Amino acid sequence: MGMNRDKIEHGFREVLEGLGLDLGHPALKDTPRRTADAWVTEICAGLSEPEPDMDLMPLQEGHVPGLIALDQIPVKSLCAHHLLPFVGQAVVAYVPRHSICGLSKLSRVVAHFARRPQLQEQLTQQVAQFVQRALDPQGVAVLIRASHACMEFRGVNHPGAMTTTMALGCLETNPQFHAEFLALAHRQPGQPHAG
Repeated sequence: MGMNRDKIEHGFREVLEGLGLDLGHPALKDTPRRTADAWVTEICAGLSEPEPDMDLMPLQEGHVPGLIALDQIPVKSLCAHHLLPFVGQAVVAYVPRHSICGLSKLSRVVAHFARRPQLQEQLTQQVAQFVQRALDPQGVAVLIRASHACMEFRGVNHPGAMTTTMALGCLETNPQFHAEFLALAHRQPGQPHAG
């Protein structure tokens, strides 16, 4: 169906008017347009952008693959239930089979699937399945830990961080790789990787 910027602007105008706000006020006069622009070009850009190009590089002959991981990937998304933000960090890891990709590509995959109304559980799954499909590694694992404004600003009104994981291939079945991923995923930022 695709995004319709004019409908989005109209919708935000309706919301603000529904709240009883004066759209003639200087602070609100351009808010529907600015908000629609932000949602189309940034917050929900993943809905219209093509999937990331992974720029695969073949493994060198004789290379014995080990775990490749990128942690502290920023996660910024919107909860699909209340359209309130959830923010946190992701860890994406894989064990290559034939190819590797640049580390920034893993970050781009997370951003692509996060930039839309989303469930954290679904986002974790989408990132893992995309990396599995694009790289055909021996295994892939993803962990996302995020705080949700829909829990902190409404409902229970309590802070808390939700953690979701997904492991495929050898990162699910091989105890050594699985343990290495979990150790990496649960270490504190700045703490050296033991191994």
